Order: sequence, then structure tokens, then C-alpha cells
Amino acid sequence: MFHRARLPIRTLLIACWLLPGLSACDSVQQAVGIEPAGAKLARLDAEGKAVGGACRQSGRAIEDCYSIYSWLPKASVYEGWRDMDIYMRENKLETVEPQLPPPQPPGSKKKKAAEQADAEGRPAPKAATRE
Repeated sequence: MFHRARLPIRTLLIACWLLPGLSACDSVQQAVGIEPAGAKLARLDAEGKAVGGACRQSGRAIEDCYSIYSWLPKASVYEGWRDMDIYMRENKLETVEPQLPPPQPPGSKKKKAAEQADAEGRPAPKAATRE
């Protein structure tokens, strides 16, 4: 009989011991860098709208924005671009020309180096290897 009484107490103690750890799941997810799917979609949507508006303000075509920022949803980029276009037309604002050259797509530096080396007749530079 004494053994049967200890079982509920043991279960209660284990539950009380696990409860603080389970209630901090959001804190653990933030510390590890795990982002909930809904929060990620909302963040990407907001980033897409901001990028679309910035592309329109700088005078970039919507197709250029799609190709440069391919990881963002096209619908939100377009929505931001369209909203900024309406705002700029209503307030008679001119585009602001970018001061920096457009970013190069990933991997283009390697292609340029290989083309220059090929034109000069020397071997193309190799990527650094780890030993």
C-alpha cells in the first residue's frame, strides 16, 4: 500500500520539475534561432514590401527587383513597389538615383576572374583549399 501512494507523488514531482522547462519553449527557440513559420512568413512579407518600395523609389524596374531579391515573395515585392509608385505619383516625387553600383549576382566574381585570366593566357585562380 505504501508503494502505491508513492507513484502519484513521484509523477507529481516529475511534472513539477519539467514544467518550467516546457514553459520556456519560446525563449529556447529564440536562443537557438528557430523561427515559427507564421513569424517567418510575416517577416518575409514585410521585407518584400520594404524592398519593393525601395526599388521603386530608386527607379529600378520591378523585374530587376525580382531577380536581385529572388528569396523574397514576388507578391509582397510587387505590393511594396506598387504602393510606392502610387505614393510617388500622388506627391510628384522624383526617383532617387542609387549612389552605389547594383550588386553582382553570387558567383560572378569567380567568372570575371576566370575570363580575365583566360584573356591574358594565364591559368584561372583556384579557390582556397583547406588542408
